[in-house]
Amino acid sequence: MLDIHFIRENAEIIKAGAAKKHIEVDIDHLLEVDDERKRIRQELDAKRNEQIRRSNEMPRAKDLEREKLLEAMRHLKEGMTESEERLKKVMVEWQNLMLMVPNIPDMSVPDGDSDADNLEVKKWGTPTEFSFAPKSHVEIMTALDIADFERGVKVAGFRGYFLKGDGVLLANAVWQLALKHFSAKGMTLLSVPSLVRREPFMGTGYLPQGEEDLYKTQDNEYLAGTAEVATMGYHMNETIDMNAFPIKFLAFSPCFRREAGAHGKDVGGLIRVHEFFKWEQVVLCKAEHDESVRTHEWLNRNTEEFIELLNIPYHTVVNCGGDLGLGQVKKFDIELWIPGEKTYREISSASYFHDFQTRRLNIRYRDAEGNMRFPHSLNSTAIPTPRILVSIVENYQQADGTIKVPDVLVPYVGKSIIGGAQ
Repeated sequence: MLDIHFIRENAEIIKAGAAKKHIEVDIDHLLEVDDERKRIRQELDAKRNEQIRRSNEMPRAKDLEREKLLEAMRHLKEGMTESEERLKKVMVEWQNLMLMVPNIPDMSVPDGDSDADNLEVKKWGTPTEFSFAPKSHVEIMTALDIADFERGVKVAGFRGYFLKGDGVLLANAVWQLALKHFSAKGMTLLSVPSLVRREPFMGTGYLPQGEEDLYKTQDNEYLAGTAEVATMGYHMNETIDMNAFPIKFLAFSPCFRREAGAHGKDVGGLIRVHEFFKWEQVVLCKAEHDESVRTHEWLNRNTEEFIELLNIPYHTVVNCGGDLGLGQVKKFDIELWIPGEKTYREISSASYFHDFQTRRLNIRYRDAEGNMRFPHSLNSTAIPTPRILVSIVENYQQADGTIKVPDVLVPYVGKSIIGGAQ
């Protein structure tokens, strides 16, 4: 959420930012509603002051004059009740409109309509080549009996899956390596809830716009698609000591996404599933743009380093305006080479938000001058499973149908080859 004074003073910039993000929002109407909100509040304040003035006159009033004062105060009370009701209605509309105002993208964000317009800013490694016809991860994992997609659908429905045997070992090996790699960056470890109240979803900007992609319970709670939601809610409605910054979390959780709007896309395998697991990096820092930029690049680099440990070819793209969410100022995606598709596919996103999320979540701190500020927030995928298995399996497949375990994962898997004679 942006500050209403900032919106009023920078209306044209916000309109341009919304257009760049391809987000429809009526800023002029918001300002009209804000004018009405302020007018009713002024009206209420005037009536309250008049009520106080007449109340102070009561002890000195006698007989007829007292009756006139009582009658005037009754009319004032009725008028105040009517104004308060009008203010409640206006405030509901004002709050709904405020929640729809997007953050302004950074000037370095390229123009574009969708992820097809994202720009490559880095490339690492050479796309894997084989002396044989490579297979997809579905074919390889099914043949080795380390995943069962057919029974996954039978049990869990569309996009369901089972990992089995060495498939489970491989996923757990990734988690353990991630724990070692990212915790060495000075992050506080968190295991966070996936079942989360509405407020943190509103605060992080996943609601109200993204409700169709969330699973909702009969108790009006939601299943989160990322540990970011619960982690950002950790300090909700708190004032943090300035000296605590930067606050760096490495959070783990199960994740759930309905994948609404993805009908017909990635319908088989582990690329796009409803239930998965993820390590997430989340940072709160002082409200300084330069620090946000440095931290953003640091978070993204942490994940690049992890992919390099696995020795999987990747490239990093900067997301265009049309591929940014409501609150994001700038975002990087890391995409891994998928031999079976002969293309790069997203494995991680790193974003910064300035104070968009913390203002909505009411997370504050007092700066060196004693002013109350909202810190900046950032997040980045550390690594998701089982999606990372797609790249590992396809890039490390061998001619005999086995999988070579990446060297860095061998100590955790306990073997160097999956499949074949053990």
